[in-house]
Amino acid sequence: MTEVLSSLSEALASTVAGASSGVVRVDARRRLPASGIVWSADGVIVTAHHVVERDDGIRVGLPDGQEVPATLIGRDPSTDLAVLRAGAGGLTPASWAEPDSLRVGHLVLALGRPGETVRATLGIISALGDSWVTPAGGRLDRYLQTDVAMYPGFSGGPLVDGAGRVIGLNSSALVRGISITVPSPTMRRVIEALLAHGKIRRAYLGVGTQPVRLSASLAQQLDQETGLLVVAVSAGSPAEQSGLLLGDIIVAMGGQPVRFIDDLLVILSDAQVGQSVPVRIIRGGQGQELTVLVGEHP
Repeated sequence: MTEVLSSLSEALASTVAGASSGVVRVDARRRLPASGIVWSADGVIVTAHHVVERDDGIRVGLPDGQEVPATLIGRDPSTDLAVLRAGAGGLTPASWAEPDSLRVGHLVLALGRPGETVRATLGIISALGDSWVTPAGGRLDRYLQTDVAMYPGFSGGPLVDGAGRVIGLNSSALVRGISITVPSPTMRRVIEALLAHGKIRRAYLGVGTQPVRLSASLAQQLDQETGLLVVAVSAGSPAEQSGLLLGDIIVAMGGQPVRFIDDLLVILSDAQVGQSVPVRIIRGGQGQELTVLVGEHP
């Protein structure tokens, strides 16, 4: 037993040491600095949105002890991600893992660098789920919850697997009192959008809706019991221009069923601004299909 524990202890320490070169300190708020992850060798850093309380005067502490200035490229409050560019090159990007191979109970390490040296805490994967919409309206490609202790300054740091590969970014702000990790596919999608546009371009339909139960015949025909009743259409919106009317019931968009408001939010989060998307509606008890040119949220 002693040998097993000693071997595990050494393996964990080696994992931390190997992953530490991709973890930086982010000083962008008045109180304790937070952590960040090296995204690319040319100085792109990803951290948590909620720890970047100012847009300028940001400093990043590198693994070799240097402290360099950084600029804010963009942020996405809905997924609690922010992208910085540090005034340094030759950094060591984190090694990334896809979360598909994870199972509840797997050991994981949360790393942080709120000071000069890397810090770590051990835990397990507590819960896994499918695509999830955060309370702020952002879509995470997977729900990933751990029991790791989120010590002060750990937000923005990585969650790593036993091989030292980064599974995602840890956040203490998405759900109060729960350690949620933004998975690597979500990070990649958001970071690429911020690098390209400096912001997240939000798809926009321009309707107010509420769930409504379908008639028995429609429910059987469509294999769904509810749709979204259109209760408001904004003037000049993509919805108005496509011909959506008050009283229409949206039952599908982009070929995906729409049963509840969250369904519509997820579909819109995947939609591209300027893309034409088919929308299936019920009007006067009859099914119709319209085409909506997705707009950008003002």
